Amino acid sequence: MSSPNIPRLTSLAHGGGCGCKIAPSVLSEILNNANAKWIPPQLLAGNDNNEDAAVYQINENQAIVATTDFFTPIVDNPFDFGKIAATNAISDIYAMGAQPIMALALLGMPINVLPIEVIQQITAGGESVCTAAGIPIAGGHSIDTLEPIYGLVVIGMVDPKKLKRNNGAKAGDKIILSKPLGIGILSAALKKEILSPAAYAKMIELTTQLNTPGQNLSNLADVHALTDVTGFGLTGHLLEICRGSQLSATIEWNTVPVINEALEHVKNKVFTGASTRNWASFGKEIHLATHLTEWQQQVLSDPQTSGGLLVACAPSAEHTVLDIFHQNGFAEAKTIGEFHLSKNPNTLNVI
Repeated sequence: MSSPNIPRLTSLAHGGGCGCKIAPSVLSEILNNANAKWIPPQLLAGNDNNEDAAVYQINENQAIVATTDFFTPIVDNPFDFGKIAATNAISDIYAMGAQPIMALALLGMPINVLPIEVIQQITAGGESVCTAAGIPIAGGHSIDTLEPIYGLVVIGMVDPKKLKRNNGAKAGDKIILSKPLGIGILSAALKKEILSPAAYAKMIELTTQLNTPGQNLSNLADVHALTDVTGFGLTGHLLEICRGSQLSATIEWNTVPVINEALEHVKNKVFTGASTRNWASFGKEIHLATHLTEWQQQVLSDPQTSGGLLVACAPSAEHTVLDIFHQNGFAEAKTIGEFHLSKNPNTLNVI
């Protein structure tokens, strides 16, 4: 916690982590007003279908992967905040099946509010994650802002033949989720100062766990689509795969992994405003075969900060994908459903 003379980091922000993302419906409206521009053939992935990163091919065997991600504090501990923000940004590179090679820091801080020592702890947290990922922070940019903001620009490399996008799912593919849901709910409980120490530890463990299995998944031809679950929640990012692949998906509620204490809090109506905005944005695309309570809907649309990978793979690769996750410390990775053809594609069924 902060000392009495230093404000809590979360008190300086209107939202935290990926929960401060612009709502999906508003973002879609903003991007729809953008003028169409010439797209070079070397640009393998850009603004289309909300990909995790941009990809630009430079030769037959190499493509540059570039992403940026930053947000306001999700926790009060400055070192933890830096670690979470850096992990979240690097995750976009892994979600493309790529290898990160360097990063640039993005820093916006209320200089007259936070001591230099606190800001140094934030950047130190980010540097520790980059060290763990084996990449340098090669530069960056900083400004004086009203709210604390930290994140990274991350550059990676990938063989274009091994690139994993979010639009390649095939009918019959299994849906695998590598981390449990509930980070947004825990962050809401933290702001209310009702989060237990054990749940805080779980939150830090999950949000600072690099999604390195994405590189191994890039070697599997039967992994057809890949993305990470962040601010739009499980349902939002799963619908992105559906739209890009022109398929529908069915998930089984009872198979979706959720953090235990997050379940306790959401049943007591502790959740983020972002989860409500998420459901309002895409709830019409979700078909409920069984009645879901409000708290179950909040879980499915809960914004994840530095969330897990979401995988579409052939049934023949299901056990291999799960083994890769389990062997790399993602013990709660599970198969939660499958993709299928439908008369009404781009929809999600929850049973």
